[in-house]
Amino acid sequence: GEQGAERLVRVVLANGNVLHYEGEQGAERKVRVVLADGNVVHYEGEQGAERMVRTETPAGSVWYYEGESGVERLVRMALADGGVGHYEGEQG
Repeated sequence: GEQGAERLVRVVLANGNVLHYEGEQGAERKVRVVLADGNVVHYEGEQGAERMVRTETPAGSVWYYEGESGVERLVRMALADGGVGHYEGEQG
């Protein structure tokens, strides 16, 4: 961005994970983490309250989560082979 308006867009960690951010300077929020193992975790929410909503695996499976930041729970899993799992109950 322009001088004085720079904003965080990406952080590359030593372990190979890459964190992606969106938003204006000072309000950047995490939207995606590409893990070194190839999984991609998607987040929604405002800065500091980002919650995990979905994980995509390299094999093509997708795990869906609901709940507030820090207490997300798995609610559905769509497997690459077409199988689908549904989950109920609290995290843990």
